[in-house]
Amino acid sequence: MFTGLVTDIGRVVESADRGGLHRIRIACRYDPATIALGASIACGGPCLTVVGVGQAERGAWFDVDVAAETLERTTARTWREGTRLNLERSLRIGDELGGHLVTGHIDGVATILAREEVTGAGSGRSTRFTLRVPSRVAGFVAEKGSVALDGTSLTVNRVEDDTFSVLLIPHSLDVTTWGERQAGDGVNLEVDLMARYAARLAQAGPAARGD
Repeated sequence: MFTGLVTDIGRVVESADRGGLHRIRIACRYDPATIALGASIACGGPCLTVVGVGQAERGAWFDVDVAAETLERTTARTWREGTRLNLERSLRIGDELGGHLVTGHIDGVATILAREEVTGAGSGRSTRFTLRVPSRVAGFVAEKGSVALDGTSLTVNRVEDDTFSVLLIPHSLDVTTWGERQAGDGVNLEVDLMARYAARLAQAGPAARGD
């Protein structure tokens, strides 16, 4: 489990196919002594398992294997050497839950339709991103609800059909990859966990709910 609060920005340094899996090496500023083999790290949203780790010049590198389904459902298929990724270590018991509960299981890729700077009473200086989501998950996105986009916990500002908007303050742009995002970019979308379960219960009917 994660919170959607980014703790570092990693950089892809190697990428290669290995017998049905895609092996990716990511450089980061984490202490290599704190990264265990088999640990889970959210990389640009998807939860990936560490299969190798070592010392780097300014921190560490770690390897992850990306399966075919993850490549198909996420932006991982576009990651190349130099790609920057939002990173988050898995949540530990006792950690502060500053964002919302995030699993690292991606529901689809949302497309940024527009980026605009917003200045005004009540919003301060911020940047609004408007995104389109796949129709099959549009119903899970609710105004003032939570979403994780590229591993970042964000509050939904407005919703209209299969589009929604989020606002990011300058600090968030500085400490994540969102400062680089532009119209046309795809981002990994994870809907709120509670929305998934609520929809499943509604679909299952009264008997499953115990009514």
